Amino acid sequence: MRCKACNSQEIRILCTIEGVPVHSVKLERSRLAALDSARGDIRLGFCESCGFIFNTAYDPSFHNYYSDRYDSTQACSNTFNKFHRRLATSLIDRFDLRGKTIIEIGCGQGEFLSLLCELGSNKGIGFDPAYIEQEKSHGQFSDLTIIKDFYSEKYIDYSSDFVCCKMTLEHIQNPKEFISMIRRSIGNRRETVVFFQVPNAARILREIAFWDIYYEHCSYFTQESIGSLSQNCGFDILDVNTEYDDQYLMIAAVPGGFRKETDKGRKEDFNSLMKEVDFFVNNYQNKIDEWKLKLIDQKDNSSKPVIWGGGSKGVAFLTTLGIGDEVEYAVDINPRKHGTYLAGSGQMVVGPQFLIEYQPDIILVMNPIYTDEILVTLHEFGLQTELIPVG
Repeated sequence: MRCKACNSQEIRILCTIEGVPVHSVKLERSRLAALDSARGDIRLGFCESCGFIFNTAYDPSFHNYYSDRYDSTQACSNTFNKFHRRLATSLIDRFDLRGKTIIEIGCGQGEFLSLLCELGSNKGIGFDPAYIEQEKSHGQFSDLTIIKDFYSEKYIDYSSDFVCCKMTLEHIQNPKEFISMIRRSIGNRRETVVFFQVPNAARILREIAFWDIYYEHCSYFTQESIGSLSQNCGFDILDVNTEYDDQYLMIAAVPGGFRKETDKGRKEDFNSLMKEVDFFVNNYQNKIDEWKLKLIDQKDNSSKPVIWGGGSKGVAFLTTLGIGDEVEYAVDINPRKHGTYLAGSGQMVVGPQFLIEYQPDIILVMNPIYTDEILVTLHEFGLQTELIPVG
């Protein structure tokens, strides 16, 4: 077993989760289909050489991102949309993205690429196999082209002034090959900026956030690992920072030389990362057991809990804990999900209005950043249900 980022064999297994759904955001139309959904194993490995974390048991043949039943959009949330607009405005101002050509790899339904184009009068080219053409969810902006395909070598001749890759690199099994391909596509255009956004693995380690570990995410990055990997693939780092309540790790880079960071500062950062890894390993099972007991107690007390969040976090939370009828429903504001069922555990996904009739005792908030948004909705419905943020 070798590291997918640096080829080292110094791999430490952090945790093993067996039989998890391989598609956590696929819209399952029946409970039976959800319970029978394909499953795989997660054996999370940590490279003690470069800090990269990856699923050593990952099998890419399970996935079909071309399906129109694959829905990972977050654009139904005002909280998320405000973040998206703020981020787009920041990138446009910082890198003078006005009248430029922008490529987005893994653009989803084109929401963010559309913002970059509209706010900066830019030309956009997006790549995503899960794009649904009939939805036209990116609006009517005319200078925007979305190619329903993976970005690959056959598109390497597409040139741009800015390459954006948000929440996609974590789906790539061989990130070194992928980032190197992007570097080759840029060639000698030294002014081209590359921007990556990925889940922040350091937060997952610190919070023992097992609900953020799922099959689609075969690669996990910390500041240390994504920085060194990008440099080793021929980029110079402009900055690395976190956003969205420390959930997202973001890096901006430009073409540069091939060099490795070996200074004292990086060694200190790596030592700090090793401590976070130790903390995760030593406390992982305790965290699982605590949540199992909480939900079993709720059932014993005849409480009616629901989870708020019918996406990957909810699926990972319930299936990792082995939760079934202890939780009956998952609430989500995305109307495409209503009436579908969570992969693996089989809970029906309902809209917020369902709670008026159901009257849950507790709402487990899968992403605490949406707590205020949820409270506004509950207030409108006259509900005073207790919220318990998962985190």
